[in-house]
Amino acid sequence: MSSETFRPPAVPLVTHDPHFSIWSPADKLTDSETRHWSNLPMPIHSLVSIDGEAYRLMGTEPRWTPPAKQTKLEVWPTRSIYHFEQNGVSIKLTFLSPLLIDDLELVSRPASYVIYDVVSIDGSEHEVKLYFDVSSETAVNEPDASVVFGPVENAPIPAIKAGMETQNLVETIGDRVTQDWGYVLLAAENATREEMATASQKEATEVFALEGKLPERDVTQPRRVDQDTPVLVLMFNLGKVGSVEVRKYGILGYDDIYAIEYFGKRLRAYWRREGENEKTLLEKATNEFSSILERCEAFDQKLFNELKEAEGEKYAHIATLAYRQCIAAHKLAVDDDGKLLYFSKENYSNGCMGTVDVTYPSSPFFLLLNMDLMKAMIAPLFEYAASERWPWPYAPHDIGRYPHANGQVYGGGEKTEDRQMPVEECGNMLTMVAAIAKVEGNAGFAEEHWDLCKQWAKYLLEKGLDPENQLCTDDFAGHLARNANLSAKAIMGIAGFGMLCQMRGFSEDAEKFLEAAKRMIAQWMEMAEDGDHYSLTFENPGTWSQKYNFVWDKLLGLNLVPESVFKKEIAHYLKVQNRYGLPLDSRSSYTKLDWILWTTILTENQDDAQALIEPVYKFLHESQSRVPMTDWYWTKEGKLRGFRGRSVVGGVFIRMLARKLGV
Repeated sequence: MSSETFRPPAVPLVTHDPHFSIWSPADKLTDSETRHWSNLPMPIHSLVSIDGEAYRLMGTEPRWTPPAKQTKLEVWPTRSIYHFEQNGVSIKLTFLSPLLIDDLELVSRPASYVIYDVVSIDGSEHEVKLYFDVSSETAVNEPDASVVFGPVENAPIPAIKAGMETQNLVETIGDRVTQDWGYVLLAAENATREEMATASQKEATEVFALEGKLPERDVTQPRRVDQDTPVLVLMFNLGKVGSVEVRKYGILGYDDIYAIEYFGKRLRAYWRREGENEKTLLEKATNEFSSILERCEAFDQKLFNELKEAEGEKYAHIATLAYRQCIAAHKLAVDDDGKLLYFSKENYSNGCMGTVDVTYPSSPFFLLLNMDLMKAMIAPLFEYAASERWPWPYAPHDIGRYPHANGQVYGGGEKTEDRQMPVEECGNMLTMVAAIAKVEGNAGFAEEHWDLCKQWAKYLLEKGLDPENQLCTDDFAGHLARNANLSAKAIMGIAGFGMLCQMRGFSEDAEKFLEAAKRMIAQWMEMAEDGDHYSLTFENPGTWSQKYNFVWDKLLGLNLVPESVFKKEIAHYLKVQNRYGLPLDSRSSYTKLDWILWTTILTENQDDAQALIEPVYKFLHESQSRVPMTDWYWTKEGKLRGFRGRSVVGGVFIRMLARKLGV
């Protein structure tokens, strides 16, 4: 797990939801300021004073203070751990976002731990003090915003907070934006008045570096964040540190008060469902610290070992890096009736909420690890599609623009048809419902939404085999008519519905849809035939594309696609891939990271699968695009093409899902 074996392009530090998401875009924690996934500033600083000499542990300020020597970095599913050695002292700095996927309370609870473990390594005792701050920029969207500061009243432990002077709850919508309502929290058990402050960033870091203490004057009046940025500050005076390791931790949290708007109703985050607030957040986070740390350490080791044993160490690093990013691109809320609602945000695209073709590539993660969240992602789409707000016979693209789940605004509104993705989203929804049934062994969830499922399956029968010129999930590559991979998706949706009919005992419909899918595959093979591979679009020789949608023939156990199709495609892919991966199709050298991992399922040859996986690892390890795991990049240059910080990277878990399903 150390940096000697894998160098992430960016390191997850505080990862909870699309707004509260902070990353380090550098090899060393002192080489860069931390940032939001969108690249907006969210600086955090940490310093250490050893026998009166100050060193930077995190961030670039104060610039005249030398960095401590970083010796190792570990990135686990829930933790990122930096190791330092300086002046005879070893410091381990851990960022723990306890996103244990089987614990919805922790998945939703916006509280990360910043843990310091300090010990002398030279046989002598040393006077050690630690400094940590978080910028008020964490709680604003515009740099000239005015913020207020203060203590968390009646908090169970010493705590301070900062937030917008004017609280416009759940108002700011968009893509590359950050939260500007609610409050960022900083707390520490047993901290004294002298160990917590609200101050300007420059003053706080310089006073500590020069004098080993915090400023005596707290910020009390509202301040603009672009005027000597105010920060929340925490200090630990460890006194003399010897051969016995000393541990201190702080809690970095965010109380957004309200999470999202769902068809006009403001809803709380799941963790706030029974009246909890910032005080109970801190109380639970403090009381459960030891057990949470123990659980996360065990979970991290277990998951990494399972990934490594199943698919090798390089795959394990890819999936580990994807873990927190996938979860943190979502928000977990609860409806008035207690119904679980889990919304993705279409990061670095257009900010759509609950996007079907974002949920689809991420689905292997949730099908494998938490079926309740899988259902909670697509249930709101069914509710929306069944309402009068949705007039079309096919599935919607999304449910709104984050954080407003009030109906689609994509492409100009619900009644604008030219920007919809009819075949794409029908195929996605049907396939995901079929996958839920396959994993659970029953079609109960499908039964709840049967009329829409059947309606969409009929639509695909009519429109899916030879698609018209329309958008699909790879629309950034341009519109395509007669898209062979989109056709494959339609066929899988039809076959998936046939399987659902079979599971529900509807033998006549089962035969109708499964036979139709089988017939369409034969037609597909004839129309897409292009010698040693199948074409990008029908009857268009000299073109090719990844046929990743056919993975469901294997995962669902349909066995409708001849094995010869997969063997022919894989052999071609291995001939045309580049240093950093297999291009998406013949039109360009860029690729989609998630689809490469999906495409590996088409082969039963482990060596061929590894030959496709290893360039993806190489890209993440070597790329100079220092951003949270991108899924869209250039396969020759190894550079970012677009997207970052998106939930779709959960799709890399498809190889583990395949194993679970016996593929």
